Amino acid sequence: MSASRQRQRGLSLLIVIVIVMLTMLMAVWGARTALFNELIVGNDADYQRSFEAAQAMLQDAELDILGQTADGSACQPSSSDGKICRRTASAWFVVEEKDVVSLLSTLESQSPVPCLQGICAKRTGKQDFWNDATLLGQMRNVGARYGEFTGARKAAGSNPILQATAAGQGAWYWVEVMPYATSSTGLITNSGAAAKLELNLNPAVVYRITAVAQGLKDSTQVVLQSTLARQKLKD
Repeated sequence: MSASRQRQRGLSLLIVIVIVMLTMLMAVWGARTALFNELIVGNDADYQRSFEAAQAMLQDAELDILGQTADGSACQPSSSDGKICRRTASAWFVVEEKDVVSLLSTLESQSPVPCLQGICAKRTGKQDFWNDATLLGQMRNVGARYGEFTGARKAAGSNPILQATAAGQGAWYWVEVMPYATSSTGLITNSGAAAKLELNLNPAVVYRITAVAQGLKDSTQVVLQSTLARQKLKD
């Protein structure tokens, strides 16, 4: 009888040990699952934040090109900051056809990249510069920050990526000035050359905007591009 009781006690101890081990494994699995979910949520939130910042940069670049504020009114220069509206900037968006050649000449003379204060000549080398750490660093040095040339204000508590100004952090935009061939047969036609769609550009350039937003995490980066043709209304 005594030997039977000892065997039962030994079996009970083994069962308790197995239950404790299973409980520990479940606890570890639950902790790892929670950590994994937190990483996913954190990465998604950082991506969404970066995407919103890149969108804001595209809009800011468009306003810079058009010389306007967000409400459509003309850009208002600041006496305390000459960069706003590019009042004292070394490069600006020309409004006369005769000035395009001079602007492009100035941009192409820049080194190591043909850009100055966020305005660039058309890229002829590697197009996806954001995937090249060295080239991206060079482009950041000549990129435009949010509100730098438009005077757009960064409200307290707004997107922290737009707020960041340290080297390698935040968001930038670059605008390529690309001459438009007005002598072409047109892009859209109905029944012939006489029906072609005239863009009525003056100056005859199309702008390609590239915005790069670096997330709060080093692994997060969002790149957006758009094009803008500044058309002149006919009298």
